[in-house]
Order: sequence, then C-alpha cells, then structure tokens
Amino acid sequence: MPQKPSPIIRQRARELRQSQTTAENVLWYHLRRRNLNGYYFRRQHPIGKFIVDFYCAEKKLIVEIDGDVHAFQKNYDTARTEWLHTHGYHIIRFSNQQVLKETQTVLEKILDLCESLSPSP
Repeated sequence: MPQKPSPIIRQRARELRQSQTTAENVLWYHLRRRNLNGYYFRRQHPIGKFIVDFYCAEKKLIVEIDGDVHAFQKNYDTARTEWLHTHGYHIIRFSNQQVLKETQTVLEKILDLCESLSPSP
C-alpha cells in the first residue's frame, strides 16, 4: 500500500486543481459528477509521492494527460508509471491534442477500460 501523501504533496495537488490546462478542464467537464456512466473520478489526486491527473478509486484507474513537458521528462514518467503499476494502479495516457480534438474517442477509451477492469479490493 502506498504511503500517505505528505502535506506538501496534498497542498501541491490543491494548487494544481486551481491551474488546470485547457485539456484537463475539458476532460474534467466530462468526468466530474459521475458523468461517465456513473464512475467517480477525482482530479489532481495524490497517490504516494505523486499527483495524478484523474483517478477512479473504484477501478484503481489513473488517467494522465501529457502536455509538451512530458517529452523532456521521459525517465521520470517511466519510473513513476512503474511505481504506480507495482502498487496495482492501471494507467491510460492521452496527449493534450487527443483530449482537445478527439474528446469523444478519449471518453470512449476511458469508459471501455473502466468497464473491463474488476472493482478495486
């Protein structure tokens, strides 16, 4: 089980919720309030020492939106993904452009994955 997020991580998550990217705002509009087939998502959610973009605890599903900065932090992203996988999380990634230009397809892929995953213990 991952360690409880530190107060610094929790504060940073709060700050990130206030400064979302356009792509994050678009996706959050469709995920919030159980809009995606009743699945409950959190945004900018701390898990261990990381903050994930969107998280569905029921399915242990993390949805990440990758902006341009991710091209420069591949090693960090790889280590982060491995740590999250090791702790039983499922991760699906989309680019900002996919979310903005193919929103319905992105939502369908997230829903398909939610439907295919067993409930989290």
